Amino acid sequence: MQADIHPEYKDVVFQDISTGETFITRSTIEKTSGETITLDGNEYPLVRVEVSSASHPFYTGKQTLVDTEGRVEKFNQKYARRSK
Repeated sequence: MQADIHPEYKDVVFQDISTGETFITRSTIEKTSGETITLDGNEYPLVRVEVSSASHPFYTGKQTLVDTEGRVEKFNQKYARRSK
């Protein structure tokens, strides 16, 4: 590897906004909010994320369906299979 061309690889804390779940991982992310968090007596840069494995429906098994103005029912009525 060439010297001085690679980004710094450091420990960063990611926090899920909706659940509050935090996890530490190593990352080359440069844009952080400037916030820090102290875990296990060490201070880490904090990155807030909207979706993580703690809140994503695929990983949690909780599928939520938002029905706006009956659009799902309209679709089902329009494209429902007709039994013969």
